[in-house]
Amino acid sequence: MKFDKRQIRRAFGRAAGRYDATAVLQREIGDRLLERLDYVRLEPRTVLDLGTGTGRLAQALLRRYRGARVVGLDIALPMLAEARRRGGWFRRPALVCGDMERLPFADDSADLILSGLTLQWCQDARAVFAEFARVLRPGGALFFTTFGPDTLKELRQSWAEVDDRPHVADFADMHELGDALLAAGLAQPVMDREDLVLTYRDLPALLRDIRDIGAHNAAAGRPRGLTGKGRWRAFTEACERRRRDGVLPATYEVLYGHAWAPEEPVQRREPDGSVVVPFPVKPR
Repeated sequence: MKFDKRQIRRAFGRAAGRYDATAVLQREIGDRLLERLDYVRLEPRTVLDLGTGTGRLAQALLRRYRGARVVGLDIALPMLAEARRRGGWFRRPALVCGDMERLPFADDSADLILSGLTLQWCQDARAVFAEFARVLRPGGALFFTTFGPDTLKELRQSWAEVDDRPHVADFADMHELGDALLAAGLAQPVMDREDLVLTYRDLPALLRDIRDIGAHNAAAGRPRGLTGKGRWRAFTEACERRRRDGVLPATYEVLYGHAWAPEEPVQRREPDGSVVVPFPVKPR
């Protein structure tokens, strides 16, 4: 699915001030992502937190890797302003405004990349992973989380009973992402998933949570303008039919992935099916 980057930037910029108060799910998933670092031995010199938001993961990485330089990147300047405001007195992450699909970092400049719940807003996972592979030093590691296709399935199914327009974003599944990691030249990819379910007393509370973390539908072909009263009533009634035990469920399919930059160059498959085989050139 194509996303409107300007809409994404605006939505997360508007949400910056209230993001941490609402992002309960994001904090939990971030903690689970950090726990996965416990099982690998890493002594990184440079760590990138891509999609840093208000900087919570970047601060945790500073505490974990005390000798490392930690750089947080985000597409929304107001998020970075919040990250700077909430940073520590002595050690702070460097903060950069930029796009994950065009990273403003040199080749072979990072030992570890973390990306928490950001990949789902990118146009092309293969292109993003190719950027990660470019920036990682040989032997460097990538750890990320993103949302899978069952995310907010209750809202998607409810809207499908009303019309066929894309009210809820479509996300890649873990098999597509695994293939994209390999296509980018990254090695030993591992993907797994879990469903986390939040519950709400009513539909306005659910939609308010989505709005307050900036996670609007930013699909380029999303419906624009006001929704008619009849269609909105049909949508709310469809949501109510999914109420269980007095609450409305909101499912989030969370995908976890990690991969490594190979120590030696490996061949890479391009989207057109051609294979690129790198040949290292020794200086004379």
